[in-house]
Parts: sequence; C-alpha cells; structure tokens
Amino acid sequence: MLSWALFFLVIALVAGVLGFGVIAGTAAGIAKLLFFLFLILFVVALITGRSPVELT
Repeated sequence: MLSWALFFLVIALVAGVLGFGVIAGTAAGIAKLLFFLFLILFVVALITGRSPVELT
C-alpha cells in the first residue's frame, strides 16, 4: 500500500510540473489517503501484535 502511495505521489509531482493541476490535485489526494490508511493499518498491526505481512 505504501508503494501505491509513493506511485501516486510521483504522478502528482510529474503532473504538477507539466501543468496538469486537476490531475496533480487528484493524485496527491489519493496518495495522502493511501498513506494515512497505511499508517492506521500499521499502528493497528503493532497494537495487536500481528505481522503486517504473513509469509506462508
């Protein structure tokens, strides 16, 4: 999930440099949402003692 947030952040930066304001704003909003969702799930995993990724 963190990789998707970074992906959308890069998209937002490139779109902002090229002058696509609406696309940059949307991508930045998605990146922010995914980042905070990642943080919430990470904290929940720390509190419950579960591994964020279970390898089988």
